[in-house]
Amino acid sequence: MSPHASDDVSVESISPYGIARATVKDTPLSKEEAKKIDDYFKASLYLCLGMLFLKQNPLLHEPLKVEHLKSRLLGHWGSDAGQIFTYIHFNRLIKKYDLDSIFISGPGHGAPAVLSQAYLEGTYSEVYPDKSEDVEGMRRFFKQFSFPGGIGSHATPETPGSLHEGGELGYSISHAFGAVFDNPDLIALTMVGDGESETGPLATSWHSTKFLNPITDGAVLPVLHLNGYKINNPTVLARISHKEIESLFVGYGWTPYFVEGSDPETMHQAMAATLEKCVTEIRAYQKQARESGKAFRPHWPMIVLRSPKGWTGPRKVDDHYLEGFWRAHQIPLPDVATNAAHLKLLEDWMRSYEPEKFFDESGKLIPELKELAPEGNRRMSANPVANGGVLKKPLNMPDFRNYAIEVHRGGTTEAPSMSNMAVFLRDIIAANQTNFRLFGPDETESNKLGGVYQAGKKVWMGEYFEEDVDGGNLDFTGRVMEMLSEHTCEGWLEGYTLSGRHGLLNSYEPFIHIIDSMVNQHCKWIEKSQEVEWRAKVASLNILLTATVWRQDHNGFTHQDPGFLDVVANKSPEVVRIYLPPDGNCLLSCMDHCLRSSNYVNVIVADKQNHLQYLDMEAAIEHCSKGVGIWDWASNDQGCEPDLVMASCGDVPTMESLAATALLRENLPGLKIRFVNVVDLFKLVPESEHSHGLSDREYSAIFTSDKPVIFNFHSYPWLIHRLTYKRPGQHNLHVRGYKEKGNIDTPLELAIRNQTDRFSLAIDALDRMPSLGNTGAATREKLLNAQIRCKNEAYENGIDPKSLQEWVWPF
Repeated sequence: MSPHASDDVSVESISPYGIARATVKDTPLSKEEAKKIDDYFKASLYLCLGMLFLKQNPLLHEPLKVEHLKSRLLGHWGSDAGQIFTYIHFNRLIKKYDLDSIFISGPGHGAPAVLSQAYLEGTYSEVYPDKSEDVEGMRRFFKQFSFPGGIGSHATPETPGSLHEGGELGYSISHAFGAVFDNPDLIALTMVGDGESETGPLATSWHSTKFLNPITDGAVLPVLHLNGYKINNPTVLARISHKEIESLFVGYGWTPYFVEGSDPETMHQAMAATLEKCVTEIRAYQKQARESGKAFRPHWPMIVLRSPKGWTGPRKVDDHYLEGFWRAHQIPLPDVATNAAHLKLLEDWMRSYEPEKFFDESGKLIPELKELAPEGNRRMSANPVANGGVLKKPLNMPDFRNYAIEVHRGGTTEAPSMSNMAVFLRDIIAANQTNFRLFGPDETESNKLGGVYQAGKKVWMGEYFEEDVDGGNLDFTGRVMEMLSEHTCEGWLEGYTLSGRHGLLNSYEPFIHIIDSMVNQHCKWIEKSQEVEWRAKVASLNILLTATVWRQDHNGFTHQDPGFLDVVANKSPEVVRIYLPPDGNCLLSCMDHCLRSSNYVNVIVADKQNHLQYLDMEAAIEHCSKGVGIWDWASNDQGCEPDLVMASCGDVPTMESLAATALLRENLPGLKIRFVNVVDLFKLVPESEHSHGLSDREYSAIFTSDKPVIFNFHSYPWLIHRLTYKRPGQHNLHVRGYKEKGNIDTPLELAIRNQTDRFSLAIDALDRMPSLGNTGAATREKLLNAQIRCKNEAYENGIDPKSLQEWVWPF
């Protein structure tokens, strides 16, 4: 044990300063090893400052001048030292134990730390040959950082070894667990920023250990980096006692080990010993479980690393605190271009890392330090798991046609679309036991997907009760991941797909908004990845939305919100797809397509209740392949000009549109009505805006350019107007959809409130055809009276009239 180390980690001080205070007391490093690690540490920190400040003179071969600086100084310094410190020490263990590991950078804007490691390990120059390991390559490497035409300040898709950008905070732990599920040899070393640790998604993700099987899964080693400050505020966990922090993580089910201080010599020994203790514990737990064949839930190790923010920088500048304070968060000396004294301070600071000792004249890292890093794919910056598309194997998919719902005549057969699709999912799970999982927040059974439990139950590593055998569907080795945190489920799925596997998230439609910003971030990752040549395509992120707005009448207004589609529609057309299958066979076709696809975010919206079925399997495949089409069986305009186009998108809106069409044809048999259904929402967008979009000629051939179109839409009506902006005949397009009106209604009453019911649609159609003159007046009155009767009956009996519940297509 070092003579400087404290004997008691539970000291009252929570300052990051001083000699190392650590739970583990060993000193595993020889003096030579410690010196080399510290030299590597300094070389890394030098690279970080170079990225923040320099565009010329990368190794300070001449005195630093203003013209060597970038015109705009962008980036963050605060978390770099702690991340590098952890990364370097883990490299030692990768080499010693031949570990398969990735590094996940959770702190915001922590890219300089991981970029410096990728460069020193040689990976960066391998994937970007112009950023070579020489003076000119280093100059380009520095200049590109947070620079137009270069790279951002997060661990973006351009960063080798990264599968977690960290643009939005809170997802590092859930991404890490997603990556290690079904990846038994992988350790995800995960830096958790202490600002990040204040987010709700991060807080729930600590529970992921309750779903990690030590036999079949790898391990996550979190390092909570308490550097004390966010942008301008202290962080919560850095200002509470050791006892509180320890109690918090013991309560979460972890074993916390502390490493605290600022003295490099003792900190290197403490971190080396602590990381080695964690790795040997992880391996021991895995060995016990795998040799016995009995899964259990260990209290996995994690590290609390307390070091100063901006560690190794100047403690004070102009009598203001810098290192160890919030001023170290971003650019630590922002005025170097205009303040000669600060320019000199920056030069002295950079030279204090002694770059001339660690990089030779050509700019290459000296061999004595180069040998500290692992080689090949054992380098965390080169691990193929972080470029999961290279590991991805296609799913073994059964033929979805074998699960067809029998439909003899459109609109006359009722069947459970979702329960039927669950059988398809069951067989996908059965055939892909190590690379497909179903994720969701406690809703798999509720969403009528319980059939999947025959192939894989719900993963549960917690305690078991006697009653769990009675329909609990819990199992140590399940394939369904349920936790009532949409954030954690989404993070798991993202980590799972980004590391080369496949999955599906199912969720109630109204509450998918909880992960709006997570999906935004994933869309951005996928879009940027498509611009990076060496990034292989990963499986699409598939989201199934059910318990939809039109069948949330029993839960009331709070459960009625279909607006997630608006959020997704805002994203790049390169990466997003939205499907609203009208019936069970179309649902099967869409699901098969989405699960086979790559590099998309696919959203499928389908209600979970029994519904009318419209298309046999052959017709469903044709319809889904087109994405939009005229339903000839529901139309009567064949060979002539239609008077009206009735259009629908979504299962419940389609039924109401068909019923409205039937009412019009029954009451005004001379009307010529074309019925159109949309499955692929982006078919409505012009082809110049989306690869799925129709040309104006194709659009007009379906919707016409001069006839009224009554479009019944699943979500908010203005989305359709937005997607069809400037389409021919747009002034004839009249969209009905959810208008934020709802309560504890019957299904029909909810539709009436929002004018999406059959009566409102038919009346609207009559009002849009002035050529009828007074011909339609009597029909209009009849429909209005029928609507009033149905509404009154709902108020009286609490249920819609039986004739409406049992309605089928009459023609």
